[in-house]
Amino acid sequence: MSSTAEGATAGFLVWRLSMKWRVAVDRAVAPLGLTHAQYAVLASLYGMSRSGLRPSQRRLADHTGLEALYVSKLARALEAAGLVARTRDPDDPRAMQLSLTEQGGDVTRRAITVVQGLLDQLLAPLGGQDSPRAREFTRELAALLDAPLDPPHAETVENAEEPS
Repeated sequence: MSSTAEGATAGFLVWRLSMKWRVAVDRAVAPLGLTHAQYAVLASLYGMSRSGLRPSQRRLADHTGLEALYVSKLARALEAAGLVARTRDPDDPRAMQLSLTEQGGDVTRRAITVVQGLLDQLLAPLGGQDSPRAREFTRELAALLDAPLDPPHAETVENAEEPS
């Protein structure tokens, strides 16, 4: 176990792993002119469109876990770069539907290949992406993501002890 992990809480380790992943993806997709957040939007849009969906910015925000306003800003920047098309939803004139342009699809496929290589590296200590340990790790992460996080009650916060 690394010195970082020794005595660390699960929350701290999740935070460190998410930061390690974000930095690694940022560096890996930078040569393609992307940031990690842009990659998250493009790759999610790519996957959703392969399933026949043309998601709204709101639906894409819900899918990625990013704030709707941030997805809107990212979508506008990706549209300006020629990677995404934004059109009014015919069923809801307030909503914008997103789709990849041909160039966007090409860049996204290349970025996905790069990020899959990173995932191979990240999961190598567990035996690789297809190992039983990696599949169990994925199930555990999904369970954590599915767990609701209700805001703490005021009295819980007031009565919380200082960490020792």
